[in-house]
Amino acid sequence: MSVTKNYLSLVKFSHTIFAMPFAFIGFCLGIRNLDISDQSPNATGILPTMWNKTLYLFREKGWLFLLVLLCMVFARNAAMSFNRYLDRKYDALNPRTAVREIPSGILSPKSVLWFTVLNCLLFMVSAYFINSICFFLSPVALLVVLGYSYTKRFTALCHLVLGLGLSLAPIGAYLAVTGIFDTLPILFSFAVLFWVSGFDIIYALQDESFDRSNQLYSIPSVLGGKRALRVSELLHLLSATSVIAAAFKGGFGGCYWAGVAVFVGMLVYQHSIVKPGDLRRVNLAFMTANGIASVVFAVLVIADLFLR
Repeated sequence: MSVTKNYLSLVKFSHTIFAMPFAFIGFCLGIRNLDISDQSPNATGILPTMWNKTLYLFREKGWLFLLVLLCMVFARNAAMSFNRYLDRKYDALNPRTAVREIPSGILSPKSVLWFTVLNCLLFMVSAYFINSICFFLSPVALLVVLGYSYTKRFTALCHLVLGLGLSLAPIGAYLAVTGIFDTLPILFSFAVLFWVSGFDIIYALQDESFDRSNQLYSIPSVLGGKRALRVSELLHLLSATSVIAAAFKGGFGGCYWAGVAVFVGMLVYQHSIVKPGDLRRVNLAFMTANGIASVVFAVLVIADLFLR
């Protein structure tokens, strides 16, 4: 049990709360948009409402939902453990990260690397059982999420690469259901890309001096805290624009707009509590505000999808 706890801590499993709700949105978009004209009717001989149709499809696609969840978990486990493996030298030097599992000796580098390999294989196997397009694209997804760990060594755009990795959640889940690309889930992917990139810049403010002294690249270490926050604000403005554009593209209603209000409100809130000279509430902005933003937004989007 303690070994499992150590690996869950290694990959910060609680942070799954960021991208997972957007994967649910992508999956539900796919269910909502499936052509169900050839599905079997219910006991009355008809499928009278979208709600009944949706329940029918969820019963039929329950196994697919499980596979999507497994893909999300395995890909994220691989990305996080590989990041910890590559960064073990820097983590040991940084007082903020010296307590992590590898530098503190709780887990060995070799065991973490094997954990990464295992999760990569499980991710590809799960993708194989979804459909052929997900399987053939699975190495590309792994290239992005694993490649992020190298980017801090040569580019301050590493935050965008992290955002790109998590942005695969909604479009990947939509592909799992439908097997095709569509504009609406791509808009949600853009929302995740800019949202994650923006809050990762805020989180990186904690290591501005360390990154600069160790020749590591980040927006804060290159531009300084004040200008880094301006970049984060711009990215979050683009994220808000993406969810608003999705509202018009998808013809959403009141529940969706309530979700937009919460999502944008949490973006504004985190920028109001983090200042270049005051980083005491970075974790509040990072975990609490963004956790609320993703979960509440997803619940209201999904409600809007199936109640109208």
